[in-house]
Amino acid sequence: MGRAARIIELMGSLAPVEGYNLSPLDDVRFLRSNRPLHRVPVLYDPGIVMVCQGRKRGYLGDAVYVYDAQHYLVVSVPVPFTMETDASEEEPMLAVYLRLDFTLAAELMLLLDAFPDLPDAKPRGMYSSPMDDKLSESLLRFLEAMHEPMDAQLLGPTLVREIYYRILTGEQGGSMRAALNRQGQFGKVARAIRKIHECYHQHLDVEALAREAMMSVPSFHAHFRTVTDTSPMQYLKSTRLHQARLLMLRNDISAATACIKVGYESASQFSREFKRLFGRAPQEEIQWMKRTYALPAPTSASIYVSSH
Repeated sequence: MGRAARIIELMGSLAPVEGYNLSPLDDVRFLRSNRPLHRVPVLYDPGIVMVCQGRKRGYLGDAVYVYDAQHYLVVSVPVPFTMETDASEEEPMLAVYLRLDFTLAAELMLLLDAFPDLPDAKPRGMYSSPMDDKLSESLLRFLEAMHEPMDAQLLGPTLVREIYYRILTGEQGGSMRAALNRQGQFGKVARAIRKIHECYHQHLDVEALAREAMMSVPSFHAHFRTVTDTSPMQYLKSTRLHQARLLMLRNDISAATACIKVGYESASQFSREFKRLFGRAPQEEIQWMKRTYALPAPTSASIYVSSH
């Protein structure tokens, strides 16, 4: 059996049910989708997605990010975009999601500093990159280990470290290293993004976010759009709406309650903007998600609400 076929076989048993399947490691999930999804708004947490079967496409501005068995996706800062999935009952989409471990990445980057010949690159909030043979082999060893409880606990973290190493030193590892270093204008925008995710339920305006980034308002606007392909206020709105959807799905609360919890003052404005983003009224969207996924919400923001 070839490597690709073995990876699919392993993933089929590690992700037996549609949606998110837990793993022995806290920051790793196995994903399965038995049906196509068309242009779903998502807000990914920082993470790595390696698709083993099927295909996903992310649309951010004019850019299209393909991630499939030949390409993986890296998200360095939370980015709101539109995603679609190619999948079927006969050939489900199977993927590994690793929530980004900033401590592990920082540790590896410190070690990599001893090798100055590694190429530099501009930081990017999100990119897709080809899977090479070394990363594919690392993924196979990781999936093999996940099938054995003792191997998963004792070898799993080391194999995750190996995957991070392959990505940080891979074709676009320079972009990821630059982004995670949080230097320059990218780092300033990242501080404002962190402020949005920590305080989305509070009153925030562009002046306050620009101060957080220690930039003038015009400069902040320009650099924020470069990183996220959207404006600061549109990003804040998207974050609030995604969080409201997550709250309604997880906690079975009303749209009116979710509206208040995420910082909206007008229920009618909330409902109007929710429908504009997701294409359905709040309660219709939650019912659709429950029917579509037939699962509780994932334990962290991710693929269809916010992720990995």
